[in-house]
Amino acid sequence: MPSVYDLKPAFQRLLRPLCGSLARAGVTANQVTVGAALLSLAAGGLVAWRPAARWPLLLIPGVLLVRMALNAIDGMLAREHGQKSALGGILNELGDVVSDAALYLPLALVPGIFPWLVVILVLLAGLTEMTGLAAVQIGASRRYDGPMGKSDRAVALGALCLALGLGAPAGSWTNVLLTLLDVALVLTVINRSRQALRELDGRPI
Repeated sequence: MPSVYDLKPAFQRLLRPLCGSLARAGVTANQVTVGAALLSLAAGGLVAWRPAARWPLLLIPGVLLVRMALNAIDGMLAREHGQKSALGGILNELGDVVSDAALYLPLALVPGIFPWLVVILVLLAGLTEMTGLAAVQIGASRRYDGPMGKSDRAVALGALCLALGLGAPAGSWTNVLLTLLDVALVLTVINRSRQALRELDGRPI
């Protein structure tokens, strides 16, 4: 299934000059990973602090874009500048789950949104990443298949926060959208599992 993740190579090409500058300045991949998580915690904290206000929600799309850039940069620093490490692998996976929870869970406090839909979304987001890692445990490659991977979630929820921040009232449409995202996350878990098994079987993916 198509995913925003498929655009990652082009995104990396745009960021490669900046990545090289950071490497020359002594910035490490692990520092970038931790920085992305701290940024997410701060932005989510602002939404939780003022869930009825618009301005914290307007920050979320920008934070998500910066987070995607930082996630791409930490990977390039690790692979292309000799900074790959076991600690980095752990921080990278944990950072994604922590950042997702920090950014998305506070949306449960926004008036007009059904909190349980957001809680389910955060749990399923973690499950998609666990499924991608489980593929490695059975001998397949780390799976990033869609339709609702990390980048897809960022685009969808960034658009939701932008609309709410610009004044669109939360209500039925937001809850329908969150329901659709939850369904897409379930499909993502199934798709990643199937693709990992197909990879082991040697069938074309």
